Amino acid sequence: MPEAHAIAPAAEAPAWWHIALPHTTAAVPIARALIRTALTDSEPAADCDTAELLTAELVANAVEHTGGRGPIELMVEVRPEGCRVEVHDRAPSPPGSLSSPTPPPVPDPWQEGGRGLLLIRTLSEACGHRPTDRGKAVWFRLPAAAVAG
Repeated sequence: MPEAHAIAPAAEAPAWWHIALPHTTAAVPIARALIRTALTDSEPAADCDTAELLTAELVANAVEHTGGRGPIELMVEVRPEGCRVEVHDRAPSPPGSLSSPTPPPVPDPWQEGGRGLLLIRTLSEACGHRPTDRGKAVWFRLPAAAVAG
C-alpha cells in the first residue's frame, strides 16, 4: 500500500501531500481520493471535481505513456490562493502539447483517447512540465473556489 505523508498547515503556510503510487491503473483511484481529501480538508479549496478529473488524467497518462519505469509520485500543494498538483514519472520526454503556445488539434470524436491534455489545458489556471533528476514533473494549478455566500 502506498504511503502518504501530510504536513499540517500553519496559519498561511501551504499544506503538502506527497504519495508514491504504483505504476498501474490502480494509481488513478488512489490519486483521486488523495486530491479530494486534500481539498476537502483545506480552506479555501479549489474545485474538487475539476482537481480530481485533472489529477486522474495526469496519473493515467503517466501510467500509460511511461513504460512501467518506477513509481509515479503525486504531490499536492494547497495554498490560500488555490492548489498545485504535480505528477512525477521516470520518462524524460515532454507530455505532448501540454505547454505548447499553440493549441493542439481538436481530438477525433470517434477516438477513445486524446482528450486528457486538452482538458488539463482548458480547465486549469496554468499547466506545464519540467525536467527532474529522475524524469519529469507534469503539473497544473487551480485557483481557490469562490465561496457562495
